[in-house]
Amino acid sequence: MLPYEDAIWVGEELQKRFGLPYWQFALTATDANRFALRMARMLTQRPKILVFNYCYHGSVDETFITMDEEGTPMSRPNNMGPSVNPLHTTKVIEFNDIAALETVLSARDVAAVLAEPVMTNIGIIHPEPGYHDALRELTRKYGTYLIIDETHTICAGPGGYTAAAGLQPDFLTIGKPLAGGVPAAAYGFTEEISQAFADKLAADDADVGGIGGTLAGNALSIAAMRATLQNVLTAEFYEKATKMQEEFTAGLEGVIKEFELPWIVKSLGVRSEYWFHPQPPKNGGEAHAAVDPELDRYMHLFALNRGILMTPFHNMALISPDTTREDVNYHTRVFREAVESLS
Repeated sequence: MLPYEDAIWVGEELQKRFGLPYWQFALTATDANRFALRMARMLTQRPKILVFNYCYHGSVDETFITMDEEGTPMSRPNNMGPSVNPLHTTKVIEFNDIAALETVLSARDVAAVLAEPVMTNIGIIHPEPGYHDALRELTRKYGTYLIIDETHTICAGPGGYTAAAGLQPDFLTIGKPLAGGVPAAAYGFTEEISQAFADKLAADDADVGGIGGTLAGNALSIAAMRATLQNVLTAEFYEKATKMQEEFTAGLEGVIKEFELPWIVKSLGVRSEYWFHPQPPKNGGEAHAAVDPELDRYMHLFALNRGILMTPFHNMALISPDTTREDVNYHTRVFREAVESLS
């Protein structure tokens, strides 16, 4: 609600990093995604959105949808008290399936594709060669906006996967790490969207339009975003942390090779995680089928009892600015002990 000079600095920094000219602030990536979806629906006058099977976009109602083993869409298990059945609002397909993408978009009822550029919450699933080119080409062909959610994939570098891979989204959303733990998020969009939105916006009713909030862009959030972007999420940090990630990954792979385990390690920037599966899944359905909850819990508890807290719901490490080689080597020793105890 109130202007702060730091907002100019943060906005200009986000322009440089992600290539989009206009930015708005929110308090969570969930809200940033919700606001971008509202804008996309308003501009296209289309009812549906499209997400990928086992995606993660915070607690956005429309994204709690998955597919059963036959590929039939369904509300995601444990979707708590949904206000609207996501089958009414959302279409869902597997990541990396270009044919399914064109089939769904060709109906021309999808306002936006909401996508992690690399899937992250069902393991790290990289796009296959050419997939992002096809995603961008097909969304433009069928008049659908492309929203890239960088909240997790900012681990890929200072400009996230968007900058690293040269993506050209219509919207970009980011939250969680943006302010070092202080609630803050942002969503950016193109010149074309800005103009189209301004043409349709009734300024007198803007505060009841379902976008924004009293504390969005508050002084503390803005200051924390500036401090984090200026001093933490820097090119120097990523260079150092990526090297630590590579050492972390090499340690895991060495133990896996030593014990001849049918496991894999996947990485993205400063992020690394191991999976109890011999081949990298290419989509969310394959990854979900490979989950071993009992073994997951065992590995988590083994590490926790030795002073290592792995990321909940994953066997995943995010390398921070304070992670040292000693930390990485200690984890490798504990990981080896865990494997040895299983064998």
